[in-house]
Amino acid sequence: MLEIQTKHVDPDIVVLEIAGRITLGRECKQLEWAVESLVGEGRKKVIFDLAGVTFVDSTGIGIIVMSAGKMKKAAGELRLAGATAHVEEVLKMTNVDQIVGLHPTAAAAAAGF
Repeated sequence: MLEIQTKHVDPDIVVLEIAGRITLGRECKQLEWAVESLVGEGRKKVIFDLAGVTFVDSTGIGIIVMSAGKMKKAAGELRLAGATAHVEEVLKMTNVDQIVGLHPTAAAAAAGF
């Protein structure tokens, strides 16, 4: 099961704390909808906190890349934080780290945003 908690960091950063598996299925759509909603609200600085993510498949990779593209198109930026060993390995293997900045923690991702 995929769980998403929304947190706000001053002054204008939104952190989506994600827990579970980002994989093919209906639950994965929640992440897409959350990003679309944030873009619609005019949010420009978004962090996906992946510390609670246990697994990501090609669908999850696609959603992360698509979310980064939506943020960029809206003159914003998406950053990734807290990826565990397996998730970080997958992000690097698929070169997602070349598209979206990877940071060790959400606080590190928020610094200098």
